[in-house]
Amino acid sequence: MSKQMSHLDDIPSTPGKFKMEKSPFVHNRLRWHSSLAKLTFWSFIFLGLILIFFFRSPSSNPLPQDPSRRSLRTYNWGGPAWEKRVRSSARVRSHNGISVLVTGAAGFVGTHVSAALKRRGDGVLGLDNFNDYYDPSLKRARQALLERSGVFIVEGDINDSALLRKLFEVVAFTHVMHLAAQAGVRYAMENPGSYVHSNIAGLVSLLEVCKSANPQPAIVWASSSSVYGLNTKVPFSEKDRTDQPASLYAATKKAGEEIAHTYNHIYGLSLTGLRFFTVYGPWGRPDMAYFFFTRDILKGKSIPIFEAANHGTVARDFTYIDDIVKGCLAALDTAEKSTGSGGKKKGPAQLRVYNLGNTSPVPVSDLVSILERLLKVNAKRDITKLPRNGDVQFTHANISLAQRELGYKPSTDLQTGLKKFVRWYLSYYNGGKKAAG
Repeated sequence: MSKQMSHLDDIPSTPGKFKMEKSPFVHNRLRWHSSLAKLTFWSFIFLGLILIFFFRSPSSNPLPQDPSRRSLRTYNWGGPAWEKRVRSSARVRSHNGISVLVTGAAGFVGTHVSAALKRRGDGVLGLDNFNDYYDPSLKRARQALLERSGVFIVEGDINDSALLRKLFEVVAFTHVMHLAAQAGVRYAMENPGSYVHSNIAGLVSLLEVCKSANPQPAIVWASSSSVYGLNTKVPFSEKDRTDQPASLYAATKKAGEEIAHTYNHIYGLSLTGLRFFTVYGPWGRPDMAYFFFTRDILKGKSIPIFEAANHGTVARDFTYIDDIVKGCLAALDTAEKSTGSGGKKKGPAQLRVYNLGNTSPVPVSDLVSILERLLKVNAKRDITKLPRNGDVQFTHANISLAQRELGYKPSTDLQTGLKKFVRWYLSYYNGGKKAAG
């Protein structure tokens, strides 16, 4: 915060108090005393402002007022004990294991991926800002789950370059699984700045640190099926156009793919983008339809069933979390090393993008019918037109490229996956007597 000090000589002394002597000696002496008094006065004022600024600095006010920067806070990190926890969590415990920094580790996909990596003996360190886009207590519960398995989640923001650099100083990560992002299509209409802050600025912040790391890590990151936007050709293929986003969220994910291309081209970073298709399952996100449908059906509330123009069906390629995790791990395992060093490219580097879906789009009305059977409660359906808020009529993944290059093969149908989700939901909320929002 800059402060402009006015010129002391431009401030007149108080008039009318006394008559100035004509003697130049007296005149100069009075002016000297006056200037000294003013200088002393303004010095005290300036010192006071410094003290006020110090005591009102961001470290004592961790919650910013600007909602577009809602995730930026001052976190406590560093020190020998903290570094010991970081190293222990990131330590590889299996032969030929990898050391992975997982951003967004307390999120839905991040929690499952971190747990899977840890189970097979890889080193895993999480990073998450625990923002309040949805109930932070669910994120804290996921954190506790991971801590029991030996995964430490550093609380911090991906835009905090000093923190990221420190993490790479403490651990020479071989891979980064970048899952931190501002999710959700509709929320962008309320808080567009949060999407630019997390999905664009946050990605650049991470890539800047990765490009300068030595050795550079290979990076796998979460793009989205939303990049296909208003495409009508189905199923969606990685070769299809992605320049017609239907939402700001989709636009930021598309921008992320272009940014990834740039850092790959200039700095030799190995980058793999994964376009997720409607991921669902235990420990999921409360803003997803299957989740809040379950909550509202149990509460006896009506649920909105969107309908496209001319009574068209709205359908999604629902993909169970375990299948997504397999795809994420396969992408990490097949990622080639980055080719840069010290921020300079030494040769061509790997650049890939894959669809991770289930290839079986299901109408949202069928989703509701399955939930009714599992919950043994009839839903109050409110059939309404698909709003112009960024939602698209359907998603359908062509996964042939991921099958061929990653060995990706989804195996969980919606009925089976929802049964597992409902079992978890009832246990988490009813068993623990938690409120479901």
